Amino acid sequence: MAIEISKVSTSKGTIQYHCSGNGKPNIVLINGGSGPIEGWMRILPDLSETSSLFSYNRFGVSGSDKPQEPQDGLTIVETLREALTLVGFEPPFLLVGHSLGGLYANLYARRYPNEVAGVVFLESSHPKDLGLEKYQGKVVKAINKMLSMFDSLSPHKQFNEVHFVKKTVEQIHAIDSFPDIPVYVITGGKENRMMPEEVRKKRIEHQLELLSLSSNSKHILAEKSGHFPQFTEPRAVIDTIKDCVEQIQQKKL
Repeated sequence: MAIEISKVSTSKGTIQYHCSGNGKPNIVLINGGSGPIEGWMRILPDLSETSSLFSYNRFGVSGSDKPQEPQDGLTIVETLREALTLVGFEPPFLLVGHSLGGLYANLYARRYPNEVAGVVFLESSHPKDLGLEKYQGKVVKAINKMLSMFDSLSPHKQFNEVHFVKKTVEQIHAIDSFPDIPVYVITGGKENRMMPEEVRKKRIEHQLELLSLSSNSKHILAEKSGHFPQFTEPRAVIDTIKDCVEQIQQKKL
């Protein structure tokens, strides 16, 4: 499936986006760090048959403009919200956040609870994942430090969202309440040889903690998947999103 890419000019720059399908609630797909629209290719056709979907490239990704300011969570949420308004994609939304995108979905739901009808956390980052850094080996830390030094030499790279995860987490913690909406958490069950066992266990704990955000929550284990169930088990992701859509529709009745 060739994805038709459109552009929208926001107050912070031009963003590439893709809209498809028809049906409520409107679904917003939020990529992981530096992830492009194409990352959703395996789930878009099926979901488009029954739902309206919006996916986009954040600043600095693919053909979207380079960021001109720090890309912390609130900045990203406000830009997304502006883009959705400009293209006429109306709330309430079902937010699907992959990896780092899960933090933005979490923050969006807290900041604009009346605009979010449900959230699917897809192999999502949890605010506590920041603490897992202490388990990283010295080699990994040294490489990361070196890479971030190179980033600071490039004027746009210094604004990259990966440098502002801590700030994003602080912004999430600053808003205590999360709306009581359907919450689905999809976790990849495949072991990652690069990830120490201790880190893997902590991460699973954090995934399960996301369930406590709502009284209406469900955990789905994508057993054959690592960090990208939308590639490796698209059916499981599609079914979960459809399940969430049903929950939202029932709530409205």
